[in-house]
Amino acid sequence: MNLTVVGIAMGAFVAFMSFQFGLWGFLVSLLFMAVGALLGRAAEGKLDLRGVLDAIIGRRSSS
Repeated sequence: MNLTVVGIAMGAFVAFMSFQFGLWGFLVSLLFMAVGALLGRAAEGKLDLRGVLDAIIGRRSSS
């Protein structure tokens, strides 16, 4: 099992705990699963979080 799957599973577990809040719990679960997947990809080295942050705030480079 790779770290992306572990990250998604951890996000799903935390999201399950928030299901008691109905629709908002569902939306929060999607957020947690996405964050878990991103952290898992970063832990595997397949995602550069600094590059993602730079793209979000508008600082991009071609190198």
